[in-house]
This record gives sequence, C-alpha cells and structure tokens, in this order.
Amino acid sequence: MFLGCNRRFYDMRRAVFLLLIYTFFANTAFPQNLDDYFSQVNSFLSLHVENGKVNYKAIAQNFDEIKAIYVSQCHIDLRSTPEGQKKAFYINAYNIIVIYQIARYYEFNQKSPMDQSGFFDRIKHKVAGEMITLNQLEIKKLLMTYKDPRIHFVLACAAKSCPPLASFAYVPEKLERQLDERAWLTLNNDNWLRLLPGQQKVELSKIFDWYKRDFVSGGNTLIQYINQYRKTPIPGNFAIEFYEYDWSLNEG
Repeated sequence: MFLGCNRRFYDMRRAVFLLLIYTFFANTAFPQNLDDYFSQVNSFLSLHVENGKVNYKAIAQNFDEIKAIYVSQCHIDLRSTPEGQKKAFYINAYNIIVIYQIARYYEFNQKSPMDQSGFFDRIKHKVAGEMITLNQLEIKKLLMTYKDPRIHFVLACAAKSCPPLASFAYVPEKLERQLDERAWLTLNNDNWLRLLPGQQKVELSKIFDWYKRDFVSGGNTLIQYINQYRKTPIPGNFAIEFYEYDWSLNEG
C-alpha cells in the first residue's frame, strides 16, 4: 500500500511536470526567457534528484522530459544577458547535458560516464547557439570567466565521487547564496571530505588535485580555502592525501 501511494505521488509529479513542458512549448518553439528555462530545470531536478542521487532509470523511461530541456538550451540567446544570469545558465546547462547524456544511453547498461568515449572532452553539445564539449563549457565558460572555485561543488559529473547534486536549479537572484551553501554542505560532508585526526591527515577528493590552481589562486593553501566553509577547521599541520575517484554512476 505504501509503495503504491509513493508510485501514485511520483506519477502525479511527473504529470504536472510534463504539463508545464507541453504548455510552454505550445506557446513558443524555444524559450527566449531565461526565467522559463530556470523554472523547467528546477521542476525537472526536484522530480528526479534526491539526496544527491539521480533517478536515471525514470529519466530514461520518460526521455522526452530531459530532451525538451536539452533542446531548449541550444537556442537560448545570451546576447546582452547580465553575467549573473549567464553564470547560472551555464551551470544548469552543464548539469542538464550530463544527465541527458547518461539517460540517452542508459538502456545499454552503462555503469559510468567513462563508459562513453569522449563523454567530457570530445562529444559536443549545442549550448546557447555554440557547439561545445563539457570540458570547454566548464573551463572556458565558467572557470576561466568567473574564477570561482565554488563552481567545482555544483557541477554534475554523474559519478559517486562528485559533490552531491542539488535537487534545484541555480538562479541568478540566489546564486551567490546557493554557491556558498553547496560549498559548505560539500566540505562538511564526512563521506566526501575525510578527516582522520588520529593519523593527523585529511583525505581530499581528486578535484582538489586536478584543479588545485583554482583553490590556491588567492594565496591560500588548500586547507585554508577549505576551512572557510568548515564547521570544524582542519589543522594546518595535517597531511593531505587524495583518495581515488569513484566513477560509478551516482544513481538513486
């Protein structure tokens, strides 16, 4: 009985989401208003992401949902768009592309984004009229443009070792607070940042190794950067190690 109620609730939420999508596309071929885009992304993520995990199976079974958003962001016009809106758009676009690409090939029993050759660095997607890879989107459009290390805590990579994915869209009017909150949540997550006081060391994600320059660019050490967001600061004399990245799907 309980499972049946849960299923009916999920079906109702999906029906409402589909109605919003279909109503939107009945009025315009592609969204020119970024507020509409953010609303679509927010509805989608709230339906399919829970506790940082993504329900790829449900998304693949109803693929038109994610495809509609993926196609819509191809045609967004960012000319004369304020930087805060661009930053929020590119973060959401990156996350939608990752989920879209996993769901598109989910039926082939893939276990990791790395099962798809060129997932991050060769497969191109149309974003705001430009053909671009995920790596180009991350580095060129986000990291190089905004020089904001918090971006590393909000991008999806479809893997268990990624920072937990938010179940909401990033929006311009809340973006700074959202970025701070996700950095705080991630850096106080004992499964993601592993503090070992007895051994006087901390085990960090490979993200801090791969992108170290982003975190220390302001003159901080890695530990000093992290401690800005920690409830319990990491002692400065603790050794740093990087644990192996788990690329298996962050599937829920």
